[in-house]
Amino acid sequence: MHGHAIEPFPRGPLLAAGVLIAATIAVAAWSRHTGDGRVALPPVETIASIDVAFADRADGGVEVTAAADGRVLHVYEPGTNGFVRGVMRGLARERRLAGIGAGPPFRLALGADGRLTLSDTATGRVISLEAFGPDNVGAFVEILNHREVRQ
Repeated sequence: MHGHAIEPFPRGPLLAAGVLIAATIAVAAWSRHTGDGRVALPPVETIASIDVAFADRADGGVEVTAAADGRVLHVYEPGTNGFVRGVMRGLARERRLAGIGAGPPFRLALGADGRLTLSDTATGRVISLEAFGPDNVGAFVEILNHREVRQ
C-alpha cells in the first residue's frame, strides 16, 4: 500500500470555471436572440441581376437557365467548375432540409459597389461571392453576362 493520500481538486477554481462557462453560454444565447454584435453589410443598389435555375444534366454537366424564359445561359461540363457545383449543392441541401423543391429561382445580382451575390429566393440565404476570389467570381460573372452556351 502506498503512503500517498489523494487530495480533492480545490472547489474555488472549479466553481469559477463553471460560472465562466455558464456566463459564456448566456451571453452567446442573448446575442443570438437580440442580434447584438451581428455584423452585416449595408444594403447596396442592384445594378444588374438575373433569376436563374440550375439543373444536373444526364451527362453529369450542370445547365444554367434564365428563370424568366428558360433560355440556356451556360453549361458546365462534367468535372469542371467545382466552385459553382459546390455552391449550388450547398443551397440545394438547405432547400431539401426546409422541404423546398427546385422550383423557386436563385438571383444573381451585381451591386453598385461591385459586390456579386447569389440569393436563394426561397430560403433568403445570400452568398457574397467575391469572398471566394476572382476566379470563382468569374464563373458567376459569365452567367450574369448571358454568355453563349459553352459546350
